[in-house]
Amino acid sequence: MLRLGHRRQQGRGPPGHGGGRSGHVQRCDLKAAFATGEDAVPDPNASGGTTTSIVLTNKSSRTCTIGGFAGVDLRPDAGGPSWSLARSSAKHGSITLGPGDSTDFTLNLGMAKENDEGSWKPATVAVTPPNETTALTLKWPWGPLVHQDGATHPATFVNPIG
Repeated sequence: MLRLGHRRQQGRGPPGHGGGRSGHVQRCDLKAAFATGEDAVPDPNASGGTTTSIVLTNKSSRTCTIGGFAGVDLRPDAGGPSWSLARSSAKHGSITLGPGDSTDFTLNLGMAKENDEGSWKPATVAVTPPNETTALTLKWPWGPLVHQDGATHPATFVNPIG
């Protein structure tokens, strides 16, 4: 796992600045992990709003550009429907990542206590980077959430990359 604070590459470039042919954006070959720094891990006993970060690292040998929102689906362990998280209204740009560079995005989480009515505990988190169709799967390491998959303004949602 990665420690928050040793992760972000600050260089920002215009779209298409990822190398390769002129005007051609290089897609990122990414790996994902939950950040583990003190400011990135939600309180496992929290009840209410908290955040966590997911770190995306460029694992290729070339520079790439990424920006926007990752698709995030929470999935139960025994089948059943997944919960596709809503996106925040935050603005986003794009970030250029060199080989081995990382960026992150946060998830706002509405934590619940075990056995609370309306609580739901995912088993895995499927993260689909922007402009990709293949999800990167992470094991859910914390307790249950307040299940608000149909809410207009849910407490659990995804923020943009960077």
